[in-house]
Amino acid sequence: MVKVKMNVQTAYHGELFRAGKIYEVDEVTAKRWIASKLAVAVEEN
Repeated sequence: MVKVKMNVQTAYHGELFRAGKIYEVDEVTAKRWIASKLAVAVEEN
C-alpha cells in the first residue's frame, strides 16, 4: 500500500477521495494516479 495526496476529487471502490487529503491505495493504482497527475506520493515517516 502507498500513501498518496490527491490533487483532484475521485471515487475509488465506493469511497469519495477528496483533493488535498491523504489516502492509502494499492501500488498499481498509486503509480497510475501519480503518472497522470491525479495524486502525488507522500513520504512515510
